[in-house]
Amino acid sequence: MCIFCKIVNSELPSNLVKENDDFMAFHDLNPKAPIHILVIPKQHVDSFNEVTPQTMAGMTSFIQEIAEIVGIKESGYRVITNVGDNGGQEVKHLHWHVLGGAKLAWGHFADAESSKFL
Repeated sequence: MCIFCKIVNSELPSNLVKENDDFMAFHDLNPKAPIHILVIPKQHVDSFNEVTPQTMAGMTSFIQEIAEIVGIKESGYRVITNVGDNGGQEVKHLHWHVLGGAKLAWGHFADAESSKFL
């Protein structure tokens, strides 16, 4: 069972922002911005490649609610998901990073070859 499924099943703690029947949002343990929330579907989905349109629609509305709850809806925020190894996906359970609370710069790359595209 993946770490996010353990959080959904209350086997691991989280700093919960909100949950409903289908989704959970909680603070990232290693934030990359002043506000860094992870949003997950409660049902295990490996990655964006497997997500259904219905789940995406629900997740979109849920993320909009989260942005309002944490106070970044008006100032702006970034929503990102990583897909697969080259995309930087560390946990094989679909999740969205909601980042805000400061003006965000764009991008970083893991190696010098990739950084030439900056």
